Amino acid sequence: MGKNLYTSETKWAVVREKLEGKLTTKEIMDKYQIKNKSQVETWMRWYKKGEIYRFDQPIGKQYTFGHGP
Repeated sequence: MGKNLYTSETKWAVVREKLEGKLTTKEIMDKYQIKNKSQVETWMRWYKKGEIYRFDQPIGKQYTFGHGP
């Protein structure tokens, strides 16, 4: 079982649609083929905290100094 890789464009699209409130989380997950709702919740948490630099981070990479790839 591998990890899914979502592009930063997908992450931004999900956040935008969630903020608009026109689609439910389940509908957004179906539209973008996201398997777990916690992924959407994580992206929303990053957005609300202003940690948008995380949208461009590769899987498993944590940048504490440069805040980016």
